[in-house]
Amino acid sequence: MSRFLLSFLCLLPFLVTAAEEFGDSWGTAEREAAYYRLVNVPMPEGVYLESGSFVSLPDGRLAVGTRRGEILLFTGVGAENPSPKVSTFASGLDEVLGLAWRDGAFYATHAAEITRIADTNGDGRADRYDTISDAWGFGHYHEFALGSKFDAAGNLYVALGLSESYHSKELFRGWALKITPDGKTIPLCSGLRSPLGVGPNEQGEMFYVESQGPWNGSCSLKHLKPGGFMGHPISFNWYPFATNLGATPVMPNSPSRLETERLRVKELVPYAVVFPYKKMGRSISAFEVCRAGGLFGPFDQQIFVGDYSLCVVMRVTTELVNGVWQGACYPFREGLGTGILAVHFTPEGKLIVGGTNRGWPVRGMKDNLLQRLDWTGKTPFEILDIRAQPDGFVLRFTRPVEAALAARPESYSLQTYTHIYQEDYGSPEVDHTHPKITSAEVAADGSSVRLRVKGLVQGHVHDFHLPEFKSRDGELLLHDRAYYTLNEIPK
Repeated sequence: MSRFLLSFLCLLPFLVTAAEEFGDSWGTAEREAAYYRLVNVPMPEGVYLESGSFVSLPDGRLAVGTRRGEILLFTGVGAENPSPKVSTFASGLDEVLGLAWRDGAFYATHAAEITRIADTNGDGRADRYDTISDAWGFGHYHEFALGSKFDAAGNLYVALGLSESYHSKELFRGWALKITPDGKTIPLCSGLRSPLGVGPNEQGEMFYVESQGPWNGSCSLKHLKPGGFMGHPISFNWYPFATNLGATPVMPNSPSRLETERLRVKELVPYAVVFPYKKMGRSISAFEVCRAGGLFGPFDQQIFVGDYSLCVVMRVTTELVNGVWQGACYPFREGLGTGILAVHFTPEGKLIVGGTNRGWPVRGMKDNLLQRLDWTGKTPFEILDIRAQPDGFVLRFTRPVEAALAARPESYSLQTYTHIYQEDYGSPEVDHTHPKITSAEVAADGSSVRLRVKGLVQGHVHDFHLPEFKSRDGELLLHDRAYYTLNEIPK
């Protein structure tokens, strides 16, 4: 049994059959297809694919890093009816869960290092492998290394999974590291558990995704704040090797609430966006910002996040409030065919998704699968984004709203909750409240609504439901739910 398979088994306290565990996430797949068409990319004979990372090359080819340790080069993935050609650029690596390209070479993040891989003689295959960083330990099947693309300054980032979810047996397991252009490795943050993606948000700040488990009540997107503590204290043992970060943080209490422990543990970084369990994914994975320039519909500058278990793609928006990152998540597309580990926007504005179905049960049970999402040109009626205000929220929409309906406070259902911050695995939703929407002010052009709310709760997920909401031309929302994590109420 592979270490990748075994690690996923550790992400849940128990196993159940796929039929028991998975139904429709949102029940909207048929309607979604009218706006975002799902295209299967067939594999040539002899190619078996378990995608772990993607990057587009300057010549238009798609490079795929695989959990089988290969870098494969694809041509023709973006064709209307794809029939790609595939060549092997490199092999013999160990689960390529990060892939970047710069100056004619790949930078592959795999289990034990970041490797610069180049073809120096021009024959289309790698012939030079240089270690860029191996400043972390490796000795257990659960110890994954997730790698980013380059940031604007030329840095790479690595998010390191723990040993067996509850332990940190090797150097910097449960940490994030920054690798500078000159090859220096800098410890950045502690407290990670089981990351499955790392990269920038819309504004270029580095984030990572975290799975539900010990010290994590639900899946989340977290800001990799330099010097920050991400919440799981088992990796505190490596602070003596991170002299740039100073003293070990105060040990958090268990059970507690994250909002309470933020007052005790100054380094503790709150979840920027919580993905309520099963409502919005179960094991969120890779993410990437859409910078398609309108080629993928109305969602430019938003983050698209995959989920391994439910085989869905979700949207995320973030904002900085009182110096703390927070934001909302929204349903986008369900019905994908395999457990998603990697997502990527091509220069043509198409969303590539892939992964594996090996591990514990996933809804999409197909293997050897690469899929593509194409915008059909039709704009769905959706909640475009949610922004916090001192006394409520502003909701923007992709199309004008029906003004009379949108102006009624009873058109909106709003509840809040949080999760137990604890050493035990996961958490139910707790501490529910029901804030009162006192007014709904519709913009003159119908594109947004300002909600004034009595009873905002700092530190809670604000769960919106708009079941009867309609556009100006009478269409119901494609997805009528959204979830805003209110870490800070704007001053």
